Amino acid sequence: MNVLYLATTGIMKISEILGEQNKFTRKQFVGQSLLGAWVVGLLTFAGYTLHFNPAPVGFLFLLVVVCEAILAGFWQASIVSIFACACLDYFFYPPLFHFSVADPQDWVALGAFEASALVVSRLSSRERMNSFEVQLQRTSMEQLYELSRSTLLINMHQAPGPQIAQLIQRIFGVEAVAIYDANSGTYDTAGTWRDEERSLARECFVEQTEGQDKGAGTTCRVLKVGPSSVGAIVVRGRMGALVADALASLTAIALDRCVSFEKESQIESAHQTERLRAAVLDALAHAVKTPLTAISTASAGLGEVGNLNHAQQELVTLIEDESSKLGELSTKLLQTAKLEAEKIGVAQDDIPVGDLVRMALEEQKGRMTGHPVEVAVSDPTLTVKGDKDLLSMALAQYLDNAAKYSFAGTAVKIAANQSHSEVLLSVHNFGPAIPIADREKIFQRFYRSEGTIQVAAGTGIGLSTVKMAAEAHHGHAWVISDANDGTTFYLSLPHERGERE
Repeated sequence: MNVLYLATTGIMKISEILGEQNKFTRKQFVGQSLLGAWVVGLLTFAGYTLHFNPAPVGFLFLLVVVCEAILAGFWQASIVSIFACACLDYFFYPPLFHFSVADPQDWVALGAFEASALVVSRLSSRERMNSFEVQLQRTSMEQLYELSRSTLLINMHQAPGPQIAQLIQRIFGVEAVAIYDANSGTYDTAGTWRDEERSLARECFVEQTEGQDKGAGTTCRVLKVGPSSVGAIVVRGRMGALVADALASLTAIALDRCVSFEKESQIESAHQTERLRAAVLDALAHAVKTPLTAISTASAGLGEVGNLNHAQQELVTLIEDESSKLGELSTKLLQTAKLEAEKIGVAQDDIPVGDLVRMALEEQKGRMTGHPVEVAVSDPTLTVKGDKDLLSMALAQYLDNAAKYSFAGTAVKIAANQSHSEVLLSVHNFGPAIPIADREKIFQRFYRSEGTIQVAAGTGIGLSTVKMAAEAHHGHAWVISDANDGTTFYLSLPHERGERE
């Protein structure tokens, strides 16, 4: 029993020693084989000295072969099993101290040893491979998690490509990384690339090809966000296909997030600029109101004084007219500012369309001289819901625009019609056609079409106020222009069926 204990302890010690071997080399192969043979020899000496039967000695030999197969491999276990069969035949099978190679017992023992070595070594190899894959997957998941967390901390005010490439090289321990960003057209690298390899990422993106070049040790992936390709990445170093796919997805998301941040920064900068400009204009509009009032009062006082000659009277009239124009411009600026800042609420009054037309004509009667006005309202009882001041201002602006850009002596037509879902107001005139490219832009603040700049003076504010007034009423403003049929500005307002319907 003491010998069995010593043998078992020796086998466990050998298992610990063999388990510490990580790299398979020829020297280790010989060492592992000799170590197993030494244990067999030790058990042979103990069994012979204590006069053991062949059965327990064969079991101990089988245990050594199994341990050798688990911890070393099939070929080392095969060498140990042959040596164990030789010892078993020479020292324990009669006739003793004589090799009987043809004895069936030797072949049965050798077959049992070899079968055990083969089965156990294969199971051990499979288990080791599974453990290695699990460890590799765990390591890959940790690396991917670290990369996803690190990309959230990159400096958005600097180019993202070099930062992401350096993160990938550091976290995954690869030799080199190359990223092609299609949005900016830049090519960023980390590590050392040969001259002929510098265009790999760009070629991968252009050709939309993915794969792995085992000879060069590179892995190529196209960076996609949804159906769109945003770039490509090439990694030189050991990397699995699944890890490469996940890495490409994280890189694409990081690049797309940087692009979104850049766009948001540009939009916010534009908004800040617009708010600053609007604030300055609003301040000027408020500031102009006070001196305009004084100028208008003074010019009216001069007219009441009397005893003015013809030239002086013309100057007074000019002052009054221009003061009136400045007052209207200031009013438009203030109305635009209120609409943009949502400082006023849109009323929901029932407004007869005929009243809107009359208010607009009354406001623009001085400007419509020389242009006959035709009014065509399909239903005298037609009404709309909204803010009377805003809607009359929008219609008056259309009339003012028609008066300025109509050919001399041509008529201006105002029409109002009702459809199932909206009330459509329109102002038609004959004048220079508006280019297609400018038909949306003229509703932008301060924009003026190049073809009309020389025709009449303007500020580019009026039509923008019409658009904002329409949107405040959940409606639309647009224009149709043709050299033969003239120009028609439209204002549509949502219509809700009344009780009379």
